Amino acid sequence: MTADRNDGDREDGDRDDGGRRSEPAALRNREPILGVLRPALGDPATPPGAVLETAAGNGIHACFFAPVFAARPWQSSDREAHNVAAIAQRLAAEPADNLRPPCRLDVGDADWADAMAGQIGGPVAAVTSINMIHIAPWSAGRGLIAGAGRLLAPGGVLFFYGPFRVGGAHTGPGNEAFDASLRSRNPQWGIRDLDEVTAEAASHGLRRDAVVEMPANNLSVVFRRGS
Repeated sequence: MTADRNDGDREDGDRDDGGRRSEPAALRNREPILGVLRPALGDPATPPGAVLETAAGNGIHACFFAPVFAARPWQSSDREAHNVAAIAQRLAAEPADNLRPPCRLDVGDADWADAMAGQIGGPVAAVTSINMIHIAPWSAGRGLIAGAGRLLAPGGVLFFYGPFRVGGAHTGPGNEAFDASLRSRNPQWGIRDLDEVTAEAASHGLRRDAVVEMPANNLSVVFRRGS
């Protein structure tokens, strides 16, 4: 792993020069994440179809990634109405032909995958979750995985980015301190164990395809839906 710090927590209070909410972590991590998404979504096993971005924050990732995957409709979403408004503001300032209007989505809702299937109206090739499952109850993480298992086309990708425990242990003291901070703020939050996430994914037909070490003691984890 690289330097022992973590950039996972959202910094929603800052604003960029255009008045839009800025997430410094998203600006730092978008290039490394793209380095993993590009081969994952370009893999011959990945079917044609849309990308659903969950917990999209304020649209920094959507506006950066979507033009790279111009043949794929890009649907950003977030649980919070103020985030959806921030995404819409950014998309208006940085448009791309394949960027769809953002929508509200709570992956803790049991029927979210069915609702999104109707909204997207075609095959879904990928679902992304960047810096979300540690700042949410594990029930939301399980809901995300279960819904992705239903929503993704065969060969489709579920992508996670963020801090994880590996083999039950933190990858460094920075992540251990970050985990303690999260749990002090909300006992239902916390850095998830990669083996537990992998087992949950397997129970919904998603096999772990790749684990890539990233800057700031984060991981990119690619799961793929079977046939």
